[in-house]
Amino acid sequence: QVQLVESGGGLVQPGGSLRLSCAASGFTLDYYAIGWFRQAPGKEREGVSCISNSNGSTYVADSVKGRFTISRDNAKNTVYLQMNSLKPEDTAVYYCARRRNYCSVHPPAFGSWGQGTQVTVSS
Repeated sequence: QVQLVESGGGLVQPGGSLRLSCAASGFTLDYYAIGWFRQAPGKEREGVSCISNSNGSTYVADSVKGRFTISRDNAKNTVYLQMNSLKPEDTAVYYCARRRNYCSVHPPAFGSWGQGTQVTVSS
């Protein structure tokens, strides 16, 4: 069974850092894109970042560019999101999701999702 499990969320002060992990099981990353999305209360789910093994492409949203970095460890079948210089507006539930071959910024394009991990940026 395909499974995606997020971890690494928590409470952090503004300006702090967190590293989120997305551990994949039931498949390998070879032919898939893994995207990070977030959803704050009262807002739509938005694409944050994505990485594809199929064509080597990456995507980073303008709102987090220069602060967030996506990476993967194929040996561990895990994708990471390093988040630096965190702001209160980054507070949200963060999800990872799987899509065949290529990246997308649209949640409906992703067929498998994790349960999410809460990130709260507050003093």
